Amino acid sequence: MMKSTDGMFSEQPSGLAPPLLKRLARIAGVFYLVVGIAGGFAEGVFDPSMYVAGDGAASAGNLLADVGLVRLAVVAHLTDAVFFVLTAMTLYLLLKHVGKHAARLMVTAVVIAAGIISVSAVFTFAALQVATDPSYTEAFGVGGSNALVLLLLDVEHYGVLAAQVFFGLWLAPLGYLAYRSRLFPKPLGIVLVIATVSYLVDVVVAFLLPELAGQLHGFLGIAPGVAEIWMVLYLLVIGVRSPRRSPRPTARGDAPLPLDESAAVTV
Repeated sequence: MMKSTDGMFSEQPSGLAPPLLKRLARIAGVFYLVVGIAGGFAEGVFDPSMYVAGDGAASAGNLLADVGLVRLAVVAHLTDAVFFVLTAMTLYLLLKHVGKHAARLMVTAVVIAAGIISVSAVFTFAALQVATDPSYTEAFGVGGSNALVLLLLDVEHYGVLAAQVFFGLWLAPLGYLAYRSRLFPKPLGIVLVIATVSYLVDVVVAFLLPELAGQLHGFLGIAPGVAEIWMVLYLLVIGVRSPRRSPRPTARGDAPLPLDESAAVTV
């Protein structure tokens, strides 16, 4: 195989036996599933149910109504961040032979996203502290305390939205690596790249055209949903495509030599 001078577009063999490749893929699938469960609960269920934009009293009341749930959501956000990094590192080991620069870009985007998620979770916990500690009410009054709760939840909400930039950006190199590796179906790699565009457009709309964000969010979430669910299921159920051996042209009289394990693959 040809290799570029910087190694970015290399497709050299990974050096890993097929059983190890499948094991790494399934480990990545388990980690990715945890990300989906923890992140889905924290960002898809908890955040919308607690945060009421523009209404500090309602937001504070929601936090006070179920303190245990708030604490669980903070832990879910942190779990999401940790397993997101573990997912990226495992996929790095699986796909770095395709292009180290792209693989490193993938991990870098995930680390940034995980950092933003973790910091945002701290703001949720701080909002809970303000809502439950009477000293804040004594210092700022009920209205001031509620306004502070809303401010902290605003920061958390828009922080997670900013992290979505990197939720999208990590899928582009992942899609490229999946497409070029021949370990995954090529359409999966294409859909992952399309998901990047959807994520980024969703963020731009949310900040520039907030009045349209609610209307477009569901539509823009289709490609990321399809791409990530497909990736998780493929990793868990199939792992990676299994390499096959096929004859290589040889001189007359020589026995055919098997291709290396990075050759053509089947599902």
